[in-house]
Amino acid sequence: MKKVVMAAVIFFAIFANGWGGSAKASETETRATWLWNPWEIVNDESATLTFLEGKNVNKVYVQIDRDIPITVYQSFIEKASAKGLKIYALDGGPNWAAPKGDQNLDQLMNWLKIYQNGSSELQKFAGVHLDVEPYLYSGWSTNQAATIKSYQALLLKANSSASDMGLSLEADIPFWFDGVSYKNIYGKGTLAEWVIVNTNSITVMAYRDSASLIMDLVKDEISLAGKYNKKLVIGVETGKTDEGSAISFFEEGEAYMNQELAQVESFYANTAGFGGIAVHHVDSWKVMKP
Repeated sequence: MKKVVMAAVIFFAIFANGWGGSAKASETETRATWLWNPWEIVNDESATLTFLEGKNVNKVYVQIDRDIPITVYQSFIEKASAKGLKIYALDGGPNWAAPKGDQNLDQLMNWLKIYQNGSSELQKFAGVHLDVEPYLYSGWSTNQAATIKSYQALLLKANSSASDMGLSLEADIPFWFDGVSYKNIYGKGTLAEWVIVNTNSITVMAYRDSASLIMDLVKDEISLAGKYNKKLVIGVETGKTDEGSAISFFEEGEAYMNQELAQVESFYANTAGFGGIAVHHVDSWKVMKP
């Protein structure tokens, strides 16, 4: 009974203020977003921080662009840290799952090691967030087993490198990875479970525009995350897409999105594997209709 009452309280508190309204997230609940264009920090750091604060974001996956001076990242993270935001180094791409794709990972980790060593505690990244999407690499269709194995090797290497720097490793995965099987030197099972086990946290790209659809897509991954004492963040889309009308909240707008996300958070309140919500992404979120 207490659990039901608490869930109702959380739902009405979030619904009243909107997911991006004035209600603050709990200390353990993630409210994240992807910042794919770090030049927004270069052009207007203050406006970027104001936007993130206004949406009650407490975690940002920020794309690493080595053309941007380290001092720009240091300034942004220091100010964000002071406001309670955790910043994760974001990078990745389908070609990272290629046979020699780990060279891209090496470049990221080498840059990150130099960055962390030269930064104060308030300026440091809190972790690494990878968005690889190996199924978009050509090898997925020509030799899926080999591509999956290469992807697994990449994540293990990333986990080791991140751990050496005292950082957590996170990864984005599609909701359908629970239906992808593997059998190789890393064992056998589903790819979703393997990624959950071998990272600190995952964000499931549950790109649908209704609470019921979202909750149905992630139920198995939420259960797996709880089983392994991990946290799963549910990702939703705000950008315009040609993949179908049920994919993004672009058509419905932010008020409707807030309503649906409040239902998702209420439904999974006190569920062991649930870690929060992530909105994809800053640029499209900024311009979506109210």
